Amino acid sequence: MKRFEGKIVLVTGASAGIGRAALLAFADEGATVINADISEKPGQEVIDEIIKQGGQGFFVKTDVSKHDQVKKLVEIIIEKYGRLDVAFNNAGVEEPLMCKLADISEESWDRVQSINLKGIFLCMKYEIPQMLKQGKGVIINTASTCGIVAEPDVANYVASKHGVVGLTRAAAVDYADKNIRINAVCPATTMTDQVRRVTNNDPEILKLLETYQPMKRMGKPSEIASAVLFLASDDASFMTGHPLAVDGGALAI
Repeated sequence: MKRFEGKIVLVTGASAGIGRAALLAFADEGATVINADISEKPGQEVIDEIIKQGGQGFFVKTDVSKHDQVKKLVEIIIEKYGRLDVAFNNAGVEEPLMCKLADISEESWDRVQSINLKGIFLCMKYEIPQMLKQGKGVIINTASTCGIVAEPDVANYVASKHGVVGLTRAAAVDYADKNIRINAVCPATTMTDQVRRVTNNDPEILKLLETYQPMKRMGKPSEIASAVLFLASDDASFMTGHPLAVDGGALAI
């Protein structure tokens, strides 16, 4: 049984990593998917892959930190399909790494907050009015275990992800009685292209990252995607305002 048969699902930042895994999983379960990403070539390639496998969807180049682009994105979806059933607001960045707070540049601070936090705000700002018109909808935001606890030397990222958790809870409370559920997924370190890039694919650093979780490994994008689909499904119908940790036991210690 395909849980999202006939549903219209938006995923931001779906050209790689967790977003890509979620986009493919939603499509596999029958959804028509929209990939909104700033990276055009890989963004279209994943849509082409879905269409080749018999799915439906399209790509919209979008910078989630720009209100006019997010507004236009939602307008395009509504013009084409007339509704938006699920939104997975996933686009984000992680920089700088191994940097004390006082050493973070204002430029870096602004970039991370603009994409990770403002981007979530803008997406919900334009998604929620359509869901109110429909009388229902589901939103999942990508936070992090760093949105629940702090880790050293990533203050910029920690601040943005704590903001995502707080914003998710506030929005969930605002619309809990409007049949709109809003939750966050909080992954621990996950083996993505982004992780390989920021670590220069250094085997020693990657091995160290594995030790942060009691399971002694990093998460797989598909494992985070499974949690996202659960939150988006009717199986989570009584869940809203919840930051769901998918963390290999990291928050248990």
